[in-house]
Amino acid sequence: METKSPFLSEPKTVSIVGCPFRGGQSRAGVDEGPIYLVKAGLVQQIEELGWKVNFNGHHQFEGIEQELAPIRDADVLGTVKNPKLVSRVCEAVAKTVGDHARKGELPLTLGGDHSLAMGTVSGVFSAYPDACLIWCDAHADINTVESTDSGNLHGMPVSFLLGIGEKLPMFEWLKPVLTPERIVYIGLRDVDKAEKKILKDNGIKAFSMHEVDKYGIGKVVEMALDHVNPKRTLPIHLSFDVDALDPTVAPSTGTPVRGGLSFREGHYICEAICETGLLVGLDIMEVNPALPNMDDKMSVKQTVAIGCSLTRASLGETLL
Repeated sequence: METKSPFLSEPKTVSIVGCPFRGGQSRAGVDEGPIYLVKAGLVQQIEELGWKVNFNGHHQFEGIEQELAPIRDADVLGTVKNPKLVSRVCEAVAKTVGDHARKGELPLTLGGDHSLAMGTVSGVFSAYPDACLIWCDAHADINTVESTDSGNLHGMPVSFLLGIGEKLPMFEWLKPVLTPERIVYIGLRDVDKAEKKILKDNGIKAFSMHEVDKYGIGKVVEMALDHVNPKRTLPIHLSFDVDALDPTVAPSTGTPVRGGLSFREGHYICEAICETGLLVGLDIMEVNPALPNMDDKMSVKQTVAIGCSLTRASLGETLL
């Protein structure tokens, strides 16, 4: 269905920001996700939906990684892993995404791990300060420096965007662009005890799989939009971690959790947000072609195909 955007310029343009980055977590392979998605024909698929596509190759992080390679995690901040590397990469991503958004283009960021959302959300909100964020994920990714057990920054981007918890010196560039009433979660089912407290203490709206089961995905998406965008006038950034889907649907991801969204539930979320005509930023994150193992080509093909189809659903592909 063709829905004209009040925010995007004509001709409507998707600018793909490929981020082959895994520094926010410890599993190898997620940095290959963007490469696989593009090789699967994603550019052509988006063009067939009537979009102009800008894609000039994937972000190159080698210089940053080489510059910071001698720095050991333990030399920096104890449990927090790779903070300088993640900060530098996310700052670069924020600039790129923000530049595209300010031109009226729709930045599509392909991850890579979900720590990149510190960059993507910062970039989109620099262009659209009144935007709201819909976060589809099995995990809340709202641990703080104080609460994290793993130290992996892909479990912490939302707290950084909200300005909750200790501020790390290397993240001085990152402003708290997000407020609790401007984010809503869909699909949560693996939330740490400390994260549950953070969500409750800050009054953050979250629809877990319990609510999806209780109300159905159509009602959940309507309630989510009613919370963050009641008049349906604000720009929307959708950040979609493929582990929001059940592992039987998207097996090639780093932290799979049983009991997730079905194929159709995941795609309905994207379709419904597209129908609002308000989408201004999109993340497809945590596709990991190295998992569950390098020889499981069917799982990889399935997950990559779903990453592509979620993107298409967000950009206007319909069933009829």
